[in-house]
Amino acid sequence: MRKLLTCLVILASGPLAAQDAVSATAPGASAGTGADAAPVVPAQAADTKEQPASQPAGQAGTETPPEPAAQATDGIFPAQPPETVEELRWIKRVVAVFADSPNDPLFRRQMEALERDPAPLAFRDVVVLTDTDPAADSALRQTFRPRGFMLVLVGKDGQIKLRKPLPWDVRELSRAIDKSPLRQQELRDLGQRGGVAIGR
Repeated sequence: MRKLLTCLVILASGPLAAQDAVSATAPGASAGTGADAAPVVPAQAADTKEQPASQPAGQAGTETPPEPAAQATDGIFPAQPPETVEELRWIKRVVAVFADSPNDPLFRRQMEALERDPAPLAFRDVVVLTDTDPAADSALRQTFRPRGFMLVLVGKDGQIKLRKPLPWDVRELSRAIDKSPLRQQELRDLGQRGGVAIGR
């Protein structure tokens, strides 16, 4: 009878012992190298650690868009100017600045004046072209035949509007442009669309 009770106790405690064995080996399994040893919770923790690191990387990759004023004046001094004024006909007005050297005081004074206040020129669709190398005999020089320093204003129709042997400031150039019939028409069209003119 005592043996029978002992067997029943062993059989009854068998599943519990098996569960204890599984729970006892679970901590060891997390440190093991088997396929079933990888715990789920550490993997989630690893994912949460990667997310904050990826956010700054995304933020670092974004670029701040340029200011509207900078965008408006970017095209006034082109890095790769056209070879001829004809390429800009009906698209841009041209202010061509010539000198025999980039160190010419008149040339430097003219460029400083244009670079100081480019917004009114951008509003009037102006592009500035320069030539300070007479030896190159560029197409621009062949067209205008400058002698020493010279400032040339060319309208959108490709016609020369003025030639000046001395520097002009942005206000004087703007007034000369605004007197042309084509510019007057542009201003009327702009007014009909509710645009605001820059009167400088």
